[in-house]
Amino acid sequence: MITVEFDREWKNKLLNRFLNYVKIYSTSDPESDATPSTPQQWDIAKYIFEELKNLGLEEVSVDEKGYIYAYVPSNLEDNQEPVVGFISHYDTSPDFNGKNVNPQIWPDYDGQDLLLNQETGFTLSPSKFETLKDYIGKTLITTDGTSLLGADDKAGVAEIVTAAEYLLAHPEIKHGRIAIGFTPDEEIGRGAHHFDVKKFGADWAYTMDGGEVGELEFENFNAAGAIVKIHGLSVHPGYAYGKMVNAALLASEFVKMLPENETPSTTKGFEGFFHLTDFNADVSEAKLQYIIRDHDADTFEARKKLLEDTVRTFNKKYGENTAELEIKEQYRNMKQQFEGKMYIIDIAAQAMKDANIEPDIKAIRGGTDGAQLSYMGLPCPNIFAGGLNFHGPYEYVPLESMEKAVKVIVNIAKAVKKQ
Repeated sequence: MITVEFDREWKNKLLNRFLNYVKIYSTSDPESDATPSTPQQWDIAKYIFEELKNLGLEEVSVDEKGYIYAYVPSNLEDNQEPVVGFISHYDTSPDFNGKNVNPQIWPDYDGQDLLLNQETGFTLSPSKFETLKDYIGKTLITTDGTSLLGADDKAGVAEIVTAAEYLLAHPEIKHGRIAIGFTPDEEIGRGAHHFDVKKFGADWAYTMDGGEVGELEFENFNAAGAIVKIHGLSVHPGYAYGKMVNAALLASEFVKMLPENETPSTTKGFEGFFHLTDFNADVSEAKLQYIIRDHDADTFEARKKLLEDTVRTFNKKYGENTAELEIKEQYRNMKQQFEGKMYIIDIAAQAMKDANIEPDIKAIRGGTDGAQLSYMGLPCPNIFAGGLNFHGPYEYVPLESMEKAVKVIVNIAKAVKKQ
C-alpha cells in the first residue's frame, strides 16, 4: 500500500497556504441578500481560483455567485470509478471580528498558557480549554486575541488544495476523477443554496469542515433561523405615564418566556436548543435573532411551534402585532440520505484507519453544507478539519491535525471503487 509521506516541504506548503487564506478578510453577513453576502468574499474566491489554475487542476471555474469548481483528473487507464468530491467553505463567521487576522505559530507547544496578546494580556489557557493538553508537542496556530482565526473552514480549504497538489505530484497514487468545490456563505446557512450539483459531477462528496481529528459525521441538526421584531411607542419620558411602550423592556420579557434550560450552554449530545444570537433594541423597536436546532424532526417542529405560540401569547398580552415572527428553514438532518449508502461512511472510516486515526463517528451539533447537499442529491458526510474553539478569539488549529486531514483525503481518493 502506498502511504502518504509529509516531509518538511509539504508541511510548509500546507502551513503557508493556510496562513495566506486566514489573512484574507472573508466574513459573511446574514443581513445581506446578495451571494456572496459580502464583497470581501470575492477577494479570497479570486485568490483560490488563481491558485487552482496555477497548480494545474482541470476545468477550474468560479461562477457569478462565488462558487469555485475544479478537478483532479483520473490517472487510471480505464476510468470507470465513481467520482468523489471534497468541499469546504471560505467565508468566516460573523459571530466575531474576522478582519486583520494575525495568526501566530507556536512550535512544540509545552502545555502551558499562551499569551496571545502582550498589550491586552489575552491568554489561551488549558485551565479554560482542557483539550489544549492533547496537543503538547504539536505546532499550534492561534489568533492574536483580537479576531477569530478562520480555521472554520479555511483549514478545510487548505487541506483539500494541498491534497490535490499532492495527488498531481504523485502519479504513482492511482485514483479516479476528484471533484473540488468551495462555497461562500456557509456560516450563515446558505453555503449550498447555489451549489451546482450537476456541474460538480460527483457521485458523493465529503465536506472537510469538522473539528478534532477523527470526527466523521453523517447526522446533524435540523436548523432554522428566526427573527422576532417588537414594536414599541416612544414618547418623552417625563410625560410617558400610560403612553410609552418600551420595546427594549418587552424584548427582555420575551427572551425570558422561552425555556431557560434549552440554550447551547445548557444542552449537549442530541439535545436541541433556542439560541439568541443577536439583541438590538431601543424604546421604539427591538429585533431578536434566534437559531433553532434539534436532531429529531418532530422535536424540531415542536420548537418552531413553541416560538409561534409564544409570539401569540405575547400579542394577547400587549396587543395584536406588537411582536412579529419570521422563521426560515436552513437545513435538515442528513442521516436518512445515507440509507443503503453506508459504504460512503465506511470508505472514510477506513481512510482514517490507514492514516493511524481512530474514527470518531458521531452527530454534529451544528450543520455543514453537506446537510443541504445531501438533500440535493449529493450524499455528503463531514470529516474533521482539525480546528477547535471556532468563531472566536480562542480559536486554534494544530498543524499536525491538518496534515492528518490531507492524508485522509488522499486515502479516500485512492480507495474509491465501484460499489
